[in-house]
Amino acid sequence: MFKKKPTSHLAQIKALAPLRSSDRRKTADEVIADLGLKPVSKDDANEEEKAAAVAETTALRNALFPENTLSARFTTTAGPDLKPVSGTVYAGSQPGEEQRLLWVRIKERMYPTVYTLWRNSALLPLLHTPSIVVSKLQQGADLMTPGLAGPPFPPRAKKDAVVAIASTESPSVPVAVGVCEIDVSALQKVQGTKGHAVRIEHWMGDELWGWSASGKPGASAPESLPGWMPQEEDDIAEKMEDLDIEGEAQGGGVALGSAEPVSSREAPRSNGGVDSELIEEVELNEKELTTKDIDEAFRSAFIYGVYHHRQTNKDDPKFGLKFPLTQSLVMSTLVQPFLPAFTPAQTQALQIKKTSWKNIKKFIKSLDKQKLVRSKDRDGNEVVILDIDFDDACFLNFKPYRLPKKETAGGASQGRGDKDNIPISETSGDPSVGQKLQKLELFRPREKLAPIFEVGNADSHRLFTASELRDPINAYIELEKLVSPTNKALVNLNPVLATIFDSSASLDKQVLAKGSVPRNTLIERIRESCARFWIVLKNGETPHTAVAKPKSGNAPAITITLQLVGSGRKVTKVTGLEPYFIPPQPLADELRKTCAGSTSVEKSQGSSPKDPRMEVTVQGPQTDAVLKALEKRGVNRNWVELVDKTKKKK
Repeated sequence: MFKKKPTSHLAQIKALAPLRSSDRRKTADEVIADLGLKPVSKDDANEEEKAAAVAETTALRNALFPENTLSARFTTTAGPDLKPVSGTVYAGSQPGEEQRLLWVRIKERMYPTVYTLWRNSALLPLLHTPSIVVSKLQQGADLMTPGLAGPPFPPRAKKDAVVAIASTESPSVPVAVGVCEIDVSALQKVQGTKGHAVRIEHWMGDELWGWSASGKPGASAPESLPGWMPQEEDDIAEKMEDLDIEGEAQGGGVALGSAEPVSSREAPRSNGGVDSELIEEVELNEKELTTKDIDEAFRSAFIYGVYHHRQTNKDDPKFGLKFPLTQSLVMSTLVQPFLPAFTPAQTQALQIKKTSWKNIKKFIKSLDKQKLVRSKDRDGNEVVILDIDFDDACFLNFKPYRLPKKETAGGASQGRGDKDNIPISETSGDPSVGQKLQKLELFRPREKLAPIFEVGNADSHRLFTASELRDPINAYIELEKLVSPTNKALVNLNPVLATIFDSSASLDKQVLAKGSVPRNTLIERIRESCARFWIVLKNGETPHTAVAKPKSGNAPAITITLQLVGSGRKVTKVTGLEPYFIPPQPLADELRKTCAGSTSVEKSQGSSPKDPRMEVTVQGPQTDAVLKALEKRGVNRNWVELVDKTKKKK
């Protein structure tokens, strides 16, 4: 449900406020009763036993809803029809931990987040599924019955029950929360079955998980948790024997051959099974990679990238590559798409910082030493490739290896086959990628202009676009018969129009002296006299249908600042993303891969606590890479302000 950022125009969390002690206890008691967690009291219990029961209940309340719990209302949209949904979120933290969202209430039903599950074992019935299915759940798909690991299943996993889901690889760590669509506990087998088993409401990686008051990314899952497994973890492997990983998916849910939920497509798929070759590849590549393995993977990926361009751009002398090639372009075009990352674990392992070179700059220099490329230092902080020896034997005799499909968990091969530069793999969790934006200036007439609009029966209190503003002004001119009889382009001034020209400027004095003004000049002056507003519209919205409200003043620009830090290192900082519906963390994640350097997201200096603004920092001079990433998110370059603080002042 929570695919959009809580701070975006489709999902908004109001200001968090402390939860009163009485409301906190009441809410905690409701959850305890709903989940059957309350200790059973005995009628003949003595005072000591009753006191122990009260203490146990108090401790349970504090574990579920800490004393510092805050709450806030939220609104969002869900489903293919973008149906409005509203509810309440509860945030809090245990001593020494960071504040996170712990619970969400929707239609009087409470759902714990993964943070609550990680601190409170056995809170919900726990179901299991392979990690490859978990990766699909984390893209917003539902869990289908063939994807369940079992039987047997927990007795509490009945229809409409809230359940937790963990992978069979980490069976004691819940990573998703959902609602049973069927009575899972009664299933005797899953092989050959069809249909939905669990409707997923929240998962590790969505916006509930990623929310933080300080702007930090979501916390990583622990390796294991005590108390969640009633049996030894090895028992999970036995459940896998009956797992129908090639079962059918109907009407939505996990279609393992696709990167998106079936429910979001125009037509349902009848076969949602996992590619058998992919399963074999996953099994063969689960071993832990050494530094030597990672080095070889990066070198082979570069050779594969050059080989690919030779094959797909044979008519071009440079095989479709435009020199010089920047570090970010080398990584995004010639390396990243050709890394053999079949699983999320391999994607995590195959990173430039885990090679012996540690960064793309030293990697390119190593290729230069092998005489595969000719490179040059630029600006002291970057190396560019001036040319590639396309006739080297390693490119000519290269034998392509199998790459992951773009629908697989690694997704590293997206974009192969294009004749132009290969695009970066887009993060499925970033709703801003591919959006279409329009920035509008709006104008509200001030009180002294009201007579002009009243004559034309226009509402002087509404907001007008620049083009809409002309109609009531022209209507006023015609009704008041102010068009000059000697020159149709001139408008004669009357007492109302004369107030617009305050005679402080020489042009105003000339207009007042002549008693007339060109029509376009009059309209422009009326527009300047209006109060200014701005709004950014998304995906075909109009000012009247937009969820976001217009704001006064001039529209802010996205600022890209290049500056020096520490011992003269260059960094690129990006601010002003929020008005353009761009969540900072996914953008930072993409730039980290594109630029092959570290990124961070922090509150920008001077940001208001009530309306925090975040700042994305990328190591190195990465202005071009940031601009390309913003263009993918619908941002016009004219809306971006470039600031270079690295140049010495004269």
